[in-house]
Amino acid sequence: MLEPRDFQQNALLSRLPEEELNRLLPDLERVTLTLGQSLGESGELMSHVYFPVDSIVSLLYVMENGASTEIAVVGHEGIVGVSLFMGGETTPNRAVVQSAGHAYRLKGNLLKNEFYRAGPMQRLLLRYTQALLTQMAQTAVCNRHHSLDQQLCRWLLLSIDRLPGKTLNMTQELISNMLGVRREGVSESAGKLQKSGLISYSRGCITVIDRAGLEERVCECYAVVKEEYDRLLSHENVTT
Repeated sequence: MLEPRDFQQNALLSRLPEEELNRLLPDLERVTLTLGQSLGESGELMSHVYFPVDSIVSLLYVMENGASTEIAVVGHEGIVGVSLFMGGETTPNRAVVQSAGHAYRLKGNLLKNEFYRAGPMQRLLLRYTQALLTQMAQTAVCNRHHSLDQQLCRWLLLSIDRLPGKTLNMTQELISNMLGVRREGVSESAGKLQKSGLISYSRGCITVIDRAGLEERVCECYAVVKEEYDRLLSHENVTT
């Protein structure tokens, strides 16, 4: 049996009523996720879903030429593998570990069985999916209409929100791949934030020093996403 403090680090698992959670506990497997590990490829049937606890997974859209852009990030607030319970089975997105850590893995068929009970788990997952779709839509808007500096601030805040700490192990090359921009642009923007005392960046390690300062610089896209997650996944909304 898992210790409560372990699985409760994931917001979705922590919001499940005891009865639903007890049905899942024997089959939840704690796994280590390594940087760059693929949890799902475009068009591939996922056999498991993942509930991150101290890791971040990027959902990427991959072009035919191999270029990719991040469309959403998933951390301890969510689940990787929504296509399994939404009926699509496969997805055009790739799921890659952006920040190493741990997650709880569950077989897809077991999650679907719980989902189709049409109880609290179903309501919780549908609300999470709506919040995730909001993040995807807002990411597309942000990438089209806002500066790279604003995009980087949004990305940093969303990432930090999904981790227990304030530090990301992430190279500029990886960030440029996530945002779909040139590495030089990321280097310039990160340099501005560091010079302003908002972040500390050294050897692939980014630490947020002044969160309030980042929030002042970020575009409205961050607030839209955060407020939607807070609204849809509050304890009051989930249990009604």
